[in-house]
Amino acid sequence: MFPPIFPVDAFRLGYQMSMLALEAQSVVAMRLWGMAGLWNVTPSENSRMVSEKSTAMIASGMAAQRAMASGASATETVLAAIKPIRRRTGLNARRLSRRGAFKT
Repeated sequence: MFPPIFPVDAFRLGYQMSMLALEAQSVVAMRLWGMAGLWNVTPSENSRMVSEKSTAMIASGMAAQRAMASGASATETVLAAIKPIRRRTGLNARRLSRRGAFKT
């Protein structure tokens, strides 16, 4: 039988997943607008968006493995896996939003 998930853990997990989705979609939108010439991005943005995914996913997998090896619950394991990805999406969202749209 699986251990129960407490409401506070479900809230934390839901919040982190929602923020991850929001930040990731914001970054995708700003990068697409940058490709269309509507958002101010650096020339290296296209290669950056490809290269950072592998490092974030490796860090996520390693964090999840460390959590599981230490006996963490399923919720704590997922939260540990989300943390490195959220770090990257949060930094990207802040960086890209500060650059802003091109003036037309």
